[in-house]
Amino acid sequence: MALHVPKAPGFASMLKEGARAYSGLEEAVYRNINACKEFANSVRSAYGPNGMNKMIINHIEKQFVTSDAGTIMRELDVEHPAAKLMIEASQMQEAEAGDGTNFVVVFCGALLEEAEELLRLGVTSSDITEGYEKALQKTLDILPTLSCHEIKDYRSLVPVRNAIRATVMSKQLGNEDFLADLIAKACISIMPENTTFNVDNIRVCKILGSGLQMSEVIPGMVFKRFVEGEVTSATKAKIALYSCPVDIIQTETKGTVLIKSADELKTFSQGEESLLEAQIKAIVDTGATVIVAGAKFGDMALHYMNKYGLMAVRLNSKFDLRRLSKAVGGTVLPRLTPPSTEELGYCDNVYVHELGDTSVTIFKSDGTESRIATVVIRGSTDNYMDDIERVVDDGVNTFKGLTRDGRFLPGAGAVEIELAQQLGEFADTLPGLEQYAVRKFAKALEFFPKALAENSGVNATEVVHQLYLAHKQGKKMEGFDIESEQPATIDVTTKNIFDLYTTKYWGLKYAVGAACTILKVDEIIMAKRAGGPKPRAGGAGSDDES
Repeated sequence: MALHVPKAPGFASMLKEGARAYSGLEEAVYRNINACKEFANSVRSAYGPNGMNKMIINHIEKQFVTSDAGTIMRELDVEHPAAKLMIEASQMQEAEAGDGTNFVVVFCGALLEEAEELLRLGVTSSDITEGYEKALQKTLDILPTLSCHEIKDYRSLVPVRNAIRATVMSKQLGNEDFLADLIAKACISIMPENTTFNVDNIRVCKILGSGLQMSEVIPGMVFKRFVEGEVTSATKAKIALYSCPVDIIQTETKGTVLIKSADELKTFSQGEESLLEAQIKAIVDTGATVIVAGAKFGDMALHYMNKYGLMAVRLNSKFDLRRLSKAVGGTVLPRLTPPSTEELGYCDNVYVHELGDTSVTIFKSDGTESRIATVVIRGSTDNYMDDIERVVDDGVNTFKGLTRDGRFLPGAGAVEIELAQQLGEFADTLPGLEQYAVRKFAKALEFFPKALAENSGVNATEVVHQLYLAHKQGKKMEGFDIESEQPATIDVTTKNIFDLYTTKYWGLKYAVGAACTILKVDEIIMAKRAGGPKPRAGGAGSDDES
């Protein structure tokens, strides 16, 4: 008979067998800090224009090659609970500002790294979090005074392009001017007069082949599909949209037809055909020249559509159908009935075009007011085009941010050094233990120019020293010169290196919030997972609304 092993008295006796608990400074707090430091260091090398790419292969064997921290964290399956808190903070940043995910993780990691030194010196975690919160409040008070550039007219191409440029440069150094121009044109072309800008109205179509410089903006929508029938173009097209198949209508209930002779069979099939022809004819009579359906086109229906000169386009995604209905101003009908005049959509040109060896169907609006614009990206590999798509997404989110608040801060580490300097002076005025935390907060801000310098292969300490020297002399716009081979500074306004104010504002808030939450944890309890079927890994569906 097996010996009964008694459970340890106290808290552990209440937990399920196999559960783990860590408590106290050494076990819980330092363990959390180390995990977050490791994670922050892994994405820190991807920060800035010269940041390195990461190759990630996710749970469904899909490969990503990118320096975009948002994508890296989305595809990694991180288990550690404290590191998950950092990732959640960066995901909130992605949802709020659309950019600056790496900023949140790097800053949160830097704050925790600095806090570790204070903890080892005997400062309590509550004093550190109090100091960090005071430093954050002071930082958010200083931030508006550092604004160096503001865009009031966001329909003007040149200022918008200059504002987006730094966002694009951080992911695609060398192509920033071309891509910023492309994104600015696309955003301005669909900027509505009365309502707010919607990022979902900028679509991306990736076509393999040629080079990035052949990318273009098309007012309207582009689909990587060939038409179903023989008609391949229509001008000043009236569009009928259906979510059902364009085919002989199936009855709702099963029925049996008893046919006794060849004549009866002939009459039966002729009746079905004439009914379908009457339906197509009724659609033609409304003035429609293009039919777009979210399901299949039957052979007989295509025959009649070719006969009446109707263009047939099939879309597999219901989201694409919904977006197209918005772009052309039509209504998606659930049944094959003739549309009314109000339900018909309108498009200046619908045609098939060949890009490389890919056939695309283009719905193009020639007017000044297009509801949707598509950025057609060309490139040599799928991974490269995916990375360009992420750049376009960041650029579009920056445009959305500047339509809400057009203020910009100096980039290239200038704003971080200025904040660090002013926080150092602020720490001298504090009497309590939180002054040490405020100084550490200022020191954590130095991580950004250091990361830019290290990723560029330049002496980081020398760069920070030169930046402090310039800012002490009142040069608030001095940032790290990334193009110099030696440690050097540059006035960022001459190079149009700006960071969006709202991105920095929310980035600071989320990073400090996550760091303080992690520091307040003094115990980790990990319950043993009950035996049973593991949750199935989610696969990539065909219709994901991105």
